[in-house]
Amino acid sequence: MAKRIGILSDTHSCWDDRYAKHFAECDEIWHAGDVGDIDVVRRLEDVAPIVRGVSGNIDHGDVCRRFREVEEFTVEGVNVFMTHIGGYPGRYQPGVERILRDGKIRLMVTGHSHILKVMWDEKWGVLHINPGAAGYHGWQKERTLIRLTLDAGNIRDLEVIELGKYKI
Repeated sequence: MAKRIGILSDTHSCWDDRYAKHFAECDEIWHAGDVGDIDVVRRLEDVAPIVRGVSGNIDHGDVCRRFREVEEFTVEGVNVFMTHIGGYPGRYQPGVERILRDGKIRLMVTGHSHILKVMWDEKWGVLHINPGAAGYHGWQKERTLIRLTLDAGNIRDLEVIELGKYKI
């Protein structure tokens, strides 16, 4: 059965009611780190039955007790690797290529850069996604989310959701 997934990162304690609006039909929400306040996770849990995440470099306390730095899991036949700081195709952090190979990963989700990236890695057969930053803290000019569907080993219907310009 297909699953709709909402992906965000780098909220830095920011809650925007549009997260709930855009992820309302999602079966799972994934947060790729730099959550900030654990209340962001609690509010996401009100939106979707499953919330997965990783801790980022600004996270501490309850967020780090809830989320590890690295997660590997399978949803609808798609092996997923998620970490906050992992690099991207051609510029992975040390050890990431081994994880992609050994885990037969098909989808890699990272955060940290605040830069939206959706890139296919031909070498490893992996779709790399960095959803950009959903929060206000940082240097991003546009706040973004990702929504996609996982279905019987396939990744489809990927959408980039723009939340508007960054405001100082």
